[in-house]
Amino acid sequence: EVQLVESGGGLVQAGGSLRLSCAVSGFRLDDYTIGWFRQPPGKEREGVSCINSSDGSTSYADSVKGRFTMSSDNAKKTVYLQMNSLKAEDTAVYYCAAQRYVWCGNYFPDFGSWGQGTQVTVSS
Repeated sequence: EVQLVESGGGLVQAGGSLRLSCAVSGFRLDDYTIGWFRQPPGKEREGVSCINSSDGSTSYADSVKGRFTMSSDNAKKTVYLQMNSLKAEDTAVYYCAAQRYVWCGNYFPDFGSWGQGTQVTVSS
């Protein structure tokens, strides 16, 4: 069974940093494309970043480029999202998701497996 569990969310001041983790089980991390998404209060869910299983390449939403970095540790079966220079508009519930046989590039594909989410709140 594919499972994803996010952690690392919390309350941080604007300009601060957080590192989110997504621990996966039930599949080989390097067989799946992994995405980070977020849902701000009262808004729709949006893609944040994505890492492709085939070559480890990453892509980012314009709103987080230069501030967020996604990485993966296959041995630990964990994907990370390092978030720096946080802004109030980064406040959201953050989710990780997994899907096989998809590619992230200029757009985020559909993902079939999702974690439960972790809350990130940035105070201004």
